[in-house]
Amino acid sequence: MNMLQKSTLEFLTQLKENNNREWFTENKKRFDSEQKTTKTFFTQILTNLEKIDSIEKMQMHRIYRDIRFSKDKTPYKNHFSVSFDRTKPLLRGGMYLHIENDASFVGGGFWEPNNEDLFRIRKEIELDASDLKEIITDKTFVSYFGTLEGEELKTAPKGFDKTHPDIELIRKKQFVIRRKFSNKEVLSPNFQEEVLATFKAMRPFFDYMSDVLSTDLNGESIY
Repeated sequence: MNMLQKSTLEFLTQLKENNNREWFTENKKRFDSEQKTTKTFFTQILTNLEKIDSIEKMQMHRIYRDIRFSKDKTPYKNHFSVSFDRTKPLLRGGMYLHIENDASFVGGGFWEPNNEDLFRIRKEIELDASDLKEIITDKTFVSYFGTLEGEELKTAPKGFDKTHPDIELIRKKQFVIRRKFSNKEVLSPNFQEEVLATFKAMRPFFDYMSDVLSTDLNGESIY
């Protein structure tokens, strides 16, 4: 398996310290080389991920930041990242890999579910949260991800009882999970295997959400 290189983390660190167009232009060949190496690594992950899952799309994200509506006007990201989308509509859940000096992680889940999907998830939790709670308290899930993350409302969503026993789950606007990696882990020969194992550990959570989002409250398929 391909490995990520120490030079990649060094480049990203220097980019963070010199986040301007002049420095980037002077180091464009370095960027092209590091991006190519990293894309090869990401593509190999896709090849192996497709052996255990159905992937609709891989997208390596651009290094250039969209600064039109941001107070932060630095022009470049200081990380490389890629996302893998499962094949909709029956398979749900996106996977994400973020490579950054001392801040690398694997993430996944439902970052910005549309209003229809979010309402459906909340109604399922309102009806019966036992299956979801069993998944997110499972020892394998906890060992990989710790807990379910994501932004949440300060109070109950409109139409939901604020005294519901699972209101903390119902209040969530995002349902995401994450596993952090040290630089040493990122540069190790088995990092790709660990990334794939982490994606695989997301499957019970993804399968639950896929079932919810492809059925109605009676459990009947909507497709």
